[in-house]
Amino acid sequence: MADPQSLDRPNLARRGLMFILSSPSGTGKTTIARRLLREDAEIAMSVSVTTRPPRHGEVDGHDYYFVDDTKFREMADGGELIEWAQVFGNNYGTPKSHIKAGLKEGRDFLFDIDWQGTQQLYQRMETDVVRVFLLPPSIGELEDRLRGRGTDSDEVIAGRMARAQHEISHWDGYDYVVVNDDIDACFKKVKTILEAERMRRARQTGLVDFTRGLMRD
Repeated sequence: MADPQSLDRPNLARRGLMFILSSPSGTGKTTIARRLLREDAEIAMSVSVTTRPPRHGEVDGHDYYFVDDTKFREMADGGELIEWAQVFGNNYGTPKSHIKAGLKEGRDFLFDIDWQGTQQLYQRMETDVVRVFLLPPSIGELEDRLRGRGTDSDEVIAGRMARAQHEISHWDGYDYVVVNDDIDACFKKVKTILEAERMRRARQTGLVDFTRGLMRD
């Protein structure tokens, strides 16, 4: 049942935001992102364009927008992508029109991208971007988490650890930095950041008319 008091609360229009989560592999970013999407109906995962072939069960337009190399190059050259990068031989990018329309309608988008993609998004959409970086409690703990998965060889883990050191060096390019030493506590902090950023005066586009109405009452 709805809170009776909530019926009198104003539903102010606001501009959406682009909520970025970045972290080294094994820090818990995927767990945090999935929980955020599951528990917060106002945010959705940004759907990227990619030249990677669909994997079993993936749906075009839901998991990714699947295109060939020629189409991707046309989109990149035509300014249709906010950011794009090549990862393991495949191109990935963020479609501009879909994101801009959603932001105007007050929708929030979650991005799981690295520091390079974060820089590109921030350079082009600065006021709409919120950057959050997750850190492990220690390098030893990070390695233990990676080994605990039981899916990677020693060589792969060594590569991930080297990449992690590089990614951690870019921590100061983010608005918020959260140490994930407890997954529940970390999630609460990330959720608090999201809720606070939604309340920024500049994003609450309905405040002008609302406050004018208050002053007339």
